[in-house]
Amino acid sequence: MPKVSVYKKDGTEAGTMTLKDNIFGADVNEAIMHQVVVAQLANRRQGTQSVLSRSEVRGGGAKPWRQKGTGRARHGTTRSPIWIKGGVTFAMKPRDYSQKVNKKVKKAAIQSALSMKVADKDIIVLEDLKMDAPKTKIMAEILKSFDVKKALIVTETKNDSVVLASNNIQGVKTSTADSVNVYDLVNYDKLVITKKAVKKVEEVFA
Repeated sequence: MPKVSVYKKDGTEAGTMTLKDNIFGADVNEAIMHQVVVAQLANRRQGTQSVLSRSEVRGGGAKPWRQKGTGRARHGTTRSPIWIKGGVTFAMKPRDYSQKVNKKVKKAAIQSALSMKVADKDIIVLEDLKMDAPKTKIMAEILKSFDVKKALIVTETKNDSVVLASNNIQGVKTSTADSVNVYDLVNYDKLVITKKAVKKVEEVFA
């Protein structure tokens, strides 16, 4: 079972913690992680784009000039895609981009992403993340003590103080333990997580 150091908010070490092997010590499956990330990004797409094809553009019913004798190229309509104000070739229409991923595959991908963070030593476990006031300066100092610039901060449940203190810091995102996803784990360099959040993650994704 992998062991990680537990730190105080000021960056000093406060002990160690043993992580569950099936969550934080699993084999990293990059293919599954890629599949889930692609599906996650596809599911974010609205698919509401819509443009007019040549058959939908208003006007253009009359032939612009006679077929022969003008010295110009022959045209049958001014709504052809090669004309200004004409229709669009292969016009995009509303569609559903969503992809389905099995629950087991999602869980395996998250386990792989978490295990990768541990293997690369990109996980920082904090004793707690209690804040007297939701101050951006306080959060910036906590991250600076660990030399972290781009991080995903995970708490057990939604912590409004942590969220408000992190919102204005570029490259920092907050999440709860039960809503951790593969894209965020891969996208952010460091995973900053509290001890209680680790226990919650182990319960949810076991």
